[in-house]
Amino acid sequence: MSLDRYKTLGRSGLKVSPFCLGAMTFGVEWGFGSDAAEAISILDSYVDKGGNFVDTANIYTQGNSERILGDWFAEDATRRDKVVLATKFSGNMQPGNPNGGGASRRAIHASCDASLQRLKTDYIDLYWQHWSDPFTPIEETMSALDDLVRAGKVRYIGFSDTPAWKVAEAQTIARFRGWAPLIALQIEYSLLERTVEGDLIPMAQDMGLGITPWSPLRSGMLSGKYGRENQQAESVGRANSLARSTRWAPRARRTSGRLTRCASARKNCTRRACSRSALRCPSTCGARGVTTTLPRASGSTRRRRPSEDTYR
Repeated sequence: MSLDRYKTLGRSGLKVSPFCLGAMTFGVEWGFGSDAAEAISILDSYVDKGGNFVDTANIYTQGNSERILGDWFAEDATRRDKVVLATKFSGNMQPGNPNGGGASRRAIHASCDASLQRLKTDYIDLYWQHWSDPFTPIEETMSALDDLVRAGKVRYIGFSDTPAWKVAEAQTIARFRGWAPLIALQIEYSLLERTVEGDLIPMAQDMGLGITPWSPLRSGMLSGKYGRENQQAESVGRANSLARSTRWAPRARRTSGRLTRCASARKNCTRRACSRSALRCPSTCGARGVTTTLPRASGSTRRRRPSEDTYR
């Protein structure tokens, strides 16, 4: 799919590329990832191909991911208006400060101002709550986010890795009080992680939220890069963490085999493309047990009834 076949995100007028560029590993502060020069090369290539949707977070590589993006924007003043820039709050960038993270009014405003400074911009297109905060009333969080939208610092808001009931509560409160609504939901979704099909995806469809899946290749496990026949060297990155995920191994091997057969049966198709295609539209891929179509960014309310295989 071409990067310039833009879709509206959720129940909004914001147009984004069908594939978002994640900047979690822009920077080497975690012991792995892309240095600044490589990250900029990736950004240039993505934008040159028509991509316009970039996602990061305040805590990614200890803030350096946002700094790299900010330096890239500063090199060319025309870049910022062409890119839909998303970042996140919730992570604590001030060790020892109990108010340095979370979803309180104080934390949200401070996190936003710090991100704007690192990104060298005066607005954020999409501001995500990175994860749910059990200590802050949802009314306080939504009110603070609405203030940022009204102040012009944020254009749209969304939630990431938050229970369906909490997202529904937040969206309902925003609608009744006339606050800025959520337009998107970011969740882990792949052929190996499909529990979201039970509640989060139907909720998002009903609430008008576009879905942006993270880890659609399950940290590379579905790409064919890792496996019994292709052992990776010991590292501090994904290979080492996946080796510890023993509960995924049997299922991952079965799904990996199906993806290989799917790619072999289709002309000029890769395992990665088959995996993404299966999430967008199961009928285009022979991976058994995929029964729910990923809601398109337009927030389509069309849904399929899951089969028993969905929950196995």
